[in-house]
Amino acid sequence: MFDIERWQEILETIRKNKLRTFLTGLSVASGIFILVILLGFGQGIQNGISKEFEQDAANRISVYTGVTSVEYKGLNPGRFIEMTNEDYNYLIKKYQDNLEFKSSVYRIWSGLTTYKNESGSYRIEGVYPDYQFLENASLTNGRFIDYTDQDNYEKVVSIGRKVSQDLFKDEDPIGKYIQISGINFKVVGVYTDPAGEREEARIFLPLSTSQRVFNAGNKVRNLGFTLKPQGSFQEALAQSIQFSSEIQSFLKERHLVAPEDTSAINVNNSLENAKRFYDLIAIIKAFFWTVGICTIIAGVVGVSNIMLIIVKERTREIGIRKALGAQPWSIIWMVLHESIFVTAIAGFTGLILSMALLEVIGPNIEMDYIINPSVNFNVAITTVFILIFAGALAGFFPAWRAASISPIEALREE
Repeated sequence: MFDIERWQEILETIRKNKLRTFLTGLSVASGIFILVILLGFGQGIQNGISKEFEQDAANRISVYTGVTSVEYKGLNPGRFIEMTNEDYNYLIKKYQDNLEFKSSVYRIWSGLTTYKNESGSYRIEGVYPDYQFLENASLTNGRFIDYTDQDNYEKVVSIGRKVSQDLFKDEDPIGKYIQISGINFKVVGVYTDPAGEREEARIFLPLSTSQRVFNAGNKVRNLGFTLKPQGSFQEALAQSIQFSSEIQSFLKERHLVAPEDTSAINVNNSLENAKRFYDLIAIIKAFFWTVGICTIIAGVVGVSNIMLIIVKERTREIGIRKALGAQPWSIIWMVLHESIFVTAIAGFTGLILSMALLEVIGPNIEMDYIINPSVNFNVAITTVFILIFAGALAGFFPAWRAASISPIEALREE
């Protein structure tokens, strides 16, 4: 039942002790404020890292080569290792039951491309049709290259959105011809990539065509694979680690690379990278929770100390109430109401200010690995209610002490 006299009494006590109540509430509000802001930035870090992994397939395994750094079987260090079609064909035949998407890549980093009076220099990549899924690319117009193009050495290309904007402006590029290093290619598709303009400034053509027109023979620059989904992340991770290790061992043996050489054959495993990053995120979030909770605990301790002071100041009043027949629980509720009121007002104030700040600045923050810091409202509101409960608990012990004082002892209190 709403007791207006009780609330008048609480407000009168707060009015008489404005500074003390303000400082107590400030410690509680700042605790919630700091916790919510930290949780928001923890989510922002997770958003940023997740965005990085959206650029390619989440479980992609990429293989690329470098220069040997160790002498092996009479061969001097400094050899550049070049993979071939045979390497790729052997791997997809051996692991065909485990592979989901696969492609080898022949890359030209800067190929002069022209259409009418427009020109630009773009990355040219000869790939298999599966490469669309390895890159997590989506078609906005036309189609990607297919296996018929690959088998027939077709001079067709799928271009990135930026290439389309640069060369064709508002013109539909499908069916038009562009020149790459003086050779005509027909545009059959336009794609977009979640990684943005840098990845959309590329031109894809059939691997067989790229090797033929650019005199690459049977050489490839990279290999890309994804494995079929597993029942759990741990199973997928274990499978990808084993697959990566076997690929590396095979290529080192085939190209006469020392087993301990770490620069000649390189395998990048997205799942391993994801696990490292998400483990780091978990540590960061745990740290943020610890800091925030410790700040809140400091505020709750402050509430408890203030309640002890209030009980001390009102000892004679409590004695008079008890002498007039007040029950112990009415004394307890008298103190608890003030404790809960101060904690609740301060907690919701800190929550509203922190959520408002994140709402205003969050969407505008796009730093490396930090995107749109935000916090789940249910988590935030639950934290406030836990804080209110903690505030009630903080006020209970002083209240119990007040209710335990005998009226005679209370009346003798100076």
